[in-house]
Amino acid sequence: MSEGASRDRAGELLLARVSEAAGRAQLGRRRATYRAPLTEPGVRQAVAGRLRRLLWADGRTGAGAGAGAGARLDLYEHGLTAAVDGRIHVVRYDTTVVRRRRVLSPQGIAHAHVLVDVDGERIVLRSGDFGHPEAWEPEIRRAVTNAQVPRAFAALAEGARLVFGPVWITRDTFGSRGTSLRWAQVQRIEILNGSVAVRAAGRWQVWGTVTSGIPNLCVLHALAEQLSAAERDED
Repeated sequence: MSEGASRDRAGELLLARVSEAAGRAQLGRRRATYRAPLTEPGVRQAVAGRLRRLLWADGRTGAGAGAGAGARLDLYEHGLTAAVDGRIHVVRYDTTVVRRRRVLSPQGIAHAHVLVDVDGERIVLRSGDFGHPEAWEPEIRRAVTNAQVPRAFAALAEGARLVFGPVWITRDTFGSRGTSLRWAQVQRIEILNGSVAVRAAGRWQVWGTVTSGIPNLCVLHALAEQLSAAERDED
């Protein structure tokens, strides 16, 4: 069998495994596929090994220490699959936790999305791991937001307090520890230099550090925008 035919056969087998995993998790219809950029095998293996050692030394585990040849990211209606290092990770948008952070890459420091798969394991998707990150990164955030915001609103309407790392929200307030603001006072929420910063009354307040990235920041932003607008309309 020629090298090209061998690669084609490997690709077909991987696609079958990906499709089977997506079917088991009921992810629905496949919407897009993004593949790892081509890299020389020796360079790829050296970089992957170095990144794994650095991640372990830093106490950070999880897949994504370098997407190898044949790695692929598939986005579906209700989740995604990431085939990395011979494993297939399955993520559902309605149950995952996603964090944005900076990690090591062959090019230096890169932006990454850290998600929790259906088995509870973290999967790291770096901007350079798959082609066209300008497409798949915002799509993941949009899909997670759309899947989780309705359930979050229902919980808030029943009086729940939702926690996002060092901050919490209710239907009426946004707070951290003993400090809170009514939604009409909240103008903006950002992560600045590793801390949660809140703009209220024209001033920034720092409310807590988020060294590992705030969980589901995209969901928090969507909830904050709608709750703030709703309270201002009532006033």
